[in-house]
Amino acid sequence: MVEIYLDNAATTRPHPVVVESVTRALTVDYGNPSSLHGKGLAAERLIVGARDAVARTLGVEPEDVLFTSGGTEANSLAIRGLAGLARGRHFVTTTVEHSSVRVPLQRLAAQEWVVTELPVDHHGRIAAAQVELALRPDTVLVSVMAVNNELGTMQPIEEISRVVQRHRAAGSPTLFHVDAVQAWGKIPLRPMTWGVDLMSLSGHKVHGPKGVGALYVRPGVRLAPQLGGGEQERGVRPGTENVPGIAGLGAAARLLAADFEETAARMRALQDRLREQIRAIPDVRINTPPDGAAPHVVNATFRSVRGETLLHRLEQEGVFVSTGSACHSHNPTPSHVLLAIGLNTTDAQSTLRFSLSRFTTPEEIDAAASALRHAVAELRALVVP
Repeated sequence: MVEIYLDNAATTRPHPVVVESVTRALTVDYGNPSSLHGKGLAAERLIVGARDAVARTLGVEPEDVLFTSGGTEANSLAIRGLAGLARGRHFVTTTVEHSSVRVPLQRLAAQEWVVTELPVDHHGRIAAAQVELALRPDTVLVSVMAVNNELGTMQPIEEISRVVQRHRAAGSPTLFHVDAVQAWGKIPLRPMTWGVDLMSLSGHKVHGPKGVGALYVRPGVRLAPQLGGGEQERGVRPGTENVPGIAGLGAAARLLAADFEETAARMRALQDRLREQIRAIPDVRINTPPDGAAPHVVNATFRSVRGETLLHRLEQEGVFVSTGSACHSHNPTPSHVLLAIGLNTTDAQSTLRFSLSRFTTPEEIDAAASALRHAVAELRALVVP
């Protein structure tokens, strides 16, 4: 049976070039990058090269990129690192953020911080005007994801950034953090140009290794270290660096930079192709907006069919999809994102996410759509009227 992997928003297959880079760092350049001998210097060069490659994809300076263990740590470091030095007690975010943003903020709220969650429209989007109304003199941080991991919806990051900058110019300590884990490699990212202060990235969403990510930190922004230890990563993220992971992340960054526009356009065409074939299935709601969405996600509700049942039926045909965020795939409660855009519990539990990558082909889209049509019809026929 041919496998069709359409769960790339959860994780991607590592590119062979990435695997080669990781393997070399494990077997050849395996020294400690803090060591002064040749093996250590070779490992250090891998880190320097990777930092430069990641920075180039963002249009920032290499010294402004910190390596982390992934997107979750990058988000947590941005939030908790800023809270540890903050002059205020107020955060602003949205109702559709990833749990790696929501949970740190919930924990701060339990410690008497104030967290304002902005509601979204039926596409999962907020307006910059909502942020402006929510800001207070003691607002420390606005945290908004660039692309929603379940819907693919893009937020108006540049507009929000302008609002935050005006507020800061009036004397507020407010900074702007963007979770760009689902955006990296899919849409252009220019945090320095946009005025974004902190931006989180993850390697395994762009055909890199798991367990490695990065945080862009604007010059002048200080974060409190969350661990004690050495001076690695400017003392903000101490500990011996994950050289194989960082080398793989650098390789992934170079790959996505080499053909970014071509890959994004190809995914956009495949997204449109899949969307049209899903739309032809009766009684379906497509939750991913037709405009203002990243090119790799199609989220759809198949009424009268339980999403998890449909997922496993598709798996029997070799098609791999998801019911939502991979971080909550074993949680029986409905997705907070789908509830936030107005779906009821039944519809939220009848929803699947299809997500594409640079490796996805038109033939795979057509085969997956055919399997989907048959699976939906088959499962609906089993439902007792």
